[in-house]
Amino acid sequence: MPILKKNILNKIVNLQPAYILLFGFLALIFIGTCLLMIPFATSDRHHLSFIDALFEATSAVCVTGLAVVDTGTTFTLFGQIVLLVLIQVGGWGFMTIGVLMFTILGKKIGLKQRLILHESLNSFSMQGLIKLVRRIIFITLLVEGVAALILTIRWSQEMSVGKAAYYGIFHSISAFNNAGFGLEPDNLSKWVADPIVNIVITSLFIVGGIGFFVIMDVFKKKKIRKFSLHTKIVLFFTLLINIVSTLVIFLLEFHNPATIGELDIAGKWWASYFQGVVTRTAGFNTIDIGGLTLSSQVYMIGLMFIGASPGSTGGGIKITTFVVLLLALWSVLTNKQDVSIFRRRIPSSLIYRALSIALSGIIFIFTIFFLLTITEKDADMSKILFETVSAFATVGLSADFTSELSPMGRILITIMMFIGRVGSLTMAFALAIQSKNQAKVRYAEEKILIG
Repeated sequence: MPILKKNILNKIVNLQPAYILLFGFLALIFIGTCLLMIPFATSDRHHLSFIDALFEATSAVCVTGLAVVDTGTTFTLFGQIVLLVLIQVGGWGFMTIGVLMFTILGKKIGLKQRLILHESLNSFSMQGLIKLVRRIIFITLLVEGVAALILTIRWSQEMSVGKAAYYGIFHSISAFNNAGFGLEPDNLSKWVADPIVNIVITSLFIVGGIGFFVIMDVFKKKKIRKFSLHTKIVLFFTLLINIVSTLVIFLLEFHNPATIGELDIAGKWWASYFQGVVTRTAGFNTIDIGGLTLSSQVYMIGLMFIGASPGSTGGGIKITTFVVLLLALWSVLTNKQDVSIFRRRIPSSLIYRALSIALSGIIFIFTIFFLLTITEKDADMSKILFETVSAFATVGLSADFTSELSPMGRILITIMMFIGRVGSLTMAFALAIQSKNQAKVRYAEEKILIG
């Protein structure tokens, strides 16, 4: 029996980093599920079933924000704090927490742990990983703390100081980690035209969505010409997409009474800006998503699929993946041999990786979408697709459909959220392993017809 235990332990220790990440996230979800099922985690009128607790825990760990129950009224203070901890740990990644604990205890971090951390952070190299983790934690706590203070001051004007402070802390952590959980039944809708709430919340999820590497690169190099190519692409295209998205939502929803039609011109711009920039990363909303026009929902589906930046708390295929694919397409259309941007050439290996990540995302989405059309027979197809992409991209927006899901539908969306959080990491690792183990035999080349 001891030998069997030793063999099992050795197999666990020798697992590839991608699988350790996968099992690590599963362990966090399981712990969160158990904690949320404790009676004093929910109010007397509510008790979560296993499926609902699993859904909520997965949504928190995967920093998604989709919810089958109202967070503010269903969960007690204990339950809300559990969600908050799961969101923070999920945003950092469980290996970041592991490194923090090792550092506090004075333990040495070995090569195996560094490999797992490298995959978890999706970093360029293994050099300076421990210092990177410390900076990530410091930046997170600093940004969340400042934002929480500002929100506390703002909300203390309409609620008690204690409640305002709690609201400030909860929404700051939720926003920076791109989770989208809110304490009000209508999320942030009551502050749709409030400049302070709009600016603080959007700043949090934009900064969290561009990634820690970009943040540190900006602070370290300061001048644009010295930025890395990764930083330039993320900042330029994030700004471009945010501006375009604000204008698109403003034009599409201008006369829609169910969303921004009844607001004054300033309110229309604030609502359009918030919903235009939030769609790629976090699940907050200041207008009724279910009331959006079909064209706006379709546009948002595209934004959610693109997602945030690598090494961030956001999901999707990532903006750099999308840009690389666009550049590759442009090179083919203009008959150019190289794919380049900002006077730099993109390696072909990255183009293959981007194509693989995007295609795998499409396959995941199609599979879950297809299965949901079977389990949710009476549901509108557009709502099913919106929910599926939102779960895959760990965005958390819903067209008033999450609570209507059947038990099997909730399980499918739970699986989708998990795939969206760890799927791209696993895919990236598999591609990295494949590139290191090239086949010794190369077969004869032969062309096929394409297109």
